[in-house]
Amino acid sequence: MGSQLRDLLDADRPDMAASAAFLDGLGHDDRLAEVRSLGRRHLAKLFEAAAGHLPLTTEHFVPATCKALVEVVHHGQNSLPLFGEFAKVMCRPDSDETNGTELWGYNRGYGIVMTTVGPGYFVLRPAESQGEMLVDYLRTPPRKPDPWPPIIDNGSRLSFFVYNKSQDLVRGVSRHVCIGRQLRNDRPQPFWFALCREDPAGP
Repeated sequence: MGSQLRDLLDADRPDMAASAAFLDGLGHDDRLAEVRSLGRRHLAKLFEAAAGHLPLTTEHFVPATCKALVEVVHHGQNSLPLFGEFAKVMCRPDSDETNGTELWGYNRGYGIVMTTVGPGYFVLRPAESQGEMLVDYLRTPPRKPDPWPPIIDNGSRLSFFVYNKSQDLVRGVSRHVCIGRQLRNDRPQPFWFALCREDPAGP
């Protein structure tokens, strides 16, 4: 099956404005299908092309209209050969201690991944590089929405091999899509992922 986003990324120097406009013009299902069509090569290329393209804030991940502890789902596609589909689920904290600069979240895996690896809780915060965000697994939220799974340390169970000592550097692509790369001990790793936000239902 063809993918217009892949075609755009096959250019020697991908046109990020054209890629963003294309994604912004799609509905959620078609936008997610384009994101899910990306393999390792296209994910890595998109990450490099997105540098400096679209500055991110917490409002990209959880719109300002959302109340505290109301989840927003970002459906994901990663570069792993197995279990490529996942979601990062985030919410606004129920306190204003960080002045809106941080969010709480976890990784929603499917099937055996969720039960064996664990939820991979994180704090989303600004990265040192301007306009980029960091999914910080070195920190876990102090609280969570009631329906979310129990918070466990990222050094527990198989989380130790996936999330321990890890962070994800995230760059903006379009109004709903962003692209990330894993860091471990501050060193870039050969793992990439794209996220596609599903807008929460209205009140």
